[in-house]
Amino acid sequence: MNCAICGIRKPRRHCPGVHGDICTVCCGTEREQSVDCPLDCVYLREAHAHEKPPDFDPDSVPNADIEVTEEFLRANEVLLAFIGTAVYEGALDVGAQATTRMAVVGGSNISCTDYDVREGLEALVKTYRTLSAGLYYESLPVNTFAAAIVDSVQARLADLKKRETEATGSTSIRDATVLSILAFLQRLEYGHNNGRRRSRAFIDFLAGFYMPIDGGDHEDSAEPDEPRVIL
Repeated sequence: MNCAICGIRKPRRHCPGVHGDICTVCCGTEREQSVDCPLDCVYLREAHAHEKPPDFDPDSVPNADIEVTEEFLRANEVLLAFIGTAVYEGALDVGAQATTRMAVVGGSNISCTDYDVREGLEALVKTYRTLSAGLYYESLPVNTFAAAIVDSVQARLADLKKRETEATGSTSIRDATVLSILAFLQRLEYGHNNGRRRSRAFIDFLAGFYMPIDGGDHEDSAEPDEPRVIL
């Protein structure tokens, strides 16, 4: 029995991406290139922990005019974690629309990648730029994975504002604050994307932001006045 990818070398490990056994060479060269690797693959997680993302020009990152300081991040760390979680859950396609968001090609599930997240974040930045200017124009990507991320962030922020308003009479969450957080997450994506065609290194990184968002099964996970600690 030979490697399920190259058909030449002896397999050394099981690959959940191809549902077969592969050699270490193919694992290293085809990982997140021709193989759509699930995030729970131990070899993928190990690679993400040790790989060095390719160098990129900071000037190439869009929306550089949006200033994000360390002081701002410290003051808004809870909201940052909340939005990071919303992006993560949207990327993993959590929710009732999961089955309609997933494309199936040749029997293999095609999952959201860092590039889809990049597109979703750019659409959100465009939307919140208009909101911060007192206008409203929602930028919704055609890409279904990017659109799922936009939907996830918008729906969870709307719910958070609603709960806070019901509890206190107003919301402390400002569109300009959300815009700066989205711009910061966008810069993190550029810094963590490993450059592979199907990179999911940034999505893996976002798991560190994860905190359960109240979706009906976590009734005690957040008090209605919790957002007041954000600003």
